Amino acid sequence: MLTRYTLPICDHDGSLSVEQFSVNKIICIGRNYAEHAREMGHDPEREPPFFFFKPQSALAQNNTDFIYPHFSQQVEHELELVVAIGKSGEQISVADAADYVFGFAVGLDMTCRDRQREAKQMGRPWELGKGFDGSAPCTAIQRGSLTTLEQYGDLVLTRNGEEVQRGNWRTMVWSIPELITEVSRYIKLEAGDLIFTGTPAGVGQVTPGDALCASLEGFSQELTIVIAKKQS
Repeated sequence: MLTRYTLPICDHDGSLSVEQFSVNKIICIGRNYAEHAREMGHDPEREPPFFFFKPQSALAQNNTDFIYPHFSQQVEHELELVVAIGKSGEQISVADAADYVFGFAVGLDMTCRDRQREAKQMGRPWELGKGFDGSAPCTAIQRGSLTTLEQYGDLVLTRNGEEVQRGNWRTMVWSIPELITEVSRYIKLEAGDLIFTGTPAGVGQVTPGDALCASLEGFSQELTIVIAKKQS
C-alpha cells in the first residue's frame, strides 16, 4: 500500500515494480525555459534559473483530485519533467551528474499565482503560493538514464481534452546535468529527491471541474488529475 510520501516505480514498459520510491526533498527549478521566462516578464539571457522547495506534503499521487485552495482565486498549472535522484552527493560535476539519475516522471507545479504575486510585491517569501498541500502532483517514477530520456519527445498538457501547454525538454536553459551540478553546489542531493525541472510557456488558470492530463511523448506514464471544488 502506498504511503503519503512515496511514488510507484515502473519499468520502461510501464509495468509496476513491487518497490516504491520514497520521496525526500522536492526541488523546483524556476525560469528554465526561455519562452516561459519571457511570458512571466523576465529576460532568460540575464536571469539564470533558481530553485525553491516544496514540502513533502505537496506531493500528490496520480489519478487523484486536486483540491482548489480556498485562499486563492487564481490557481495555475505548470507542466514539468521530473528527475528522480538515486544516490547522495555534493558538489557534483557535470561529467558525473548522470550517475545520480534514478529515473523520470511527469509532474505539475500547481501555483496560486495571486498569492505568489502578492508576496513578491510585499518582498516576502512566496512559499504559500507554491508549497501548499497537494501542489506537486506526479506520476510513477519510471526507471531510466539520460540516454533513456533521449527516446522521449515533447511535454504536453491538456485541459478538458484541449492542448494548453507543449514544450520540449531539450530546450531547457540549463540541462539536467547542469541542474544537478548547480543544486548540489548548495545542498546535498539525496536518494529520493525529486527535481521539477521547470515549465515551458503556456501556463494557465484552472477552475473546479477541469480535467488535466500531462504526458511526455513516448513515456509510459500519464498524469491525470481533476480540479475539485474549493475547500470551505
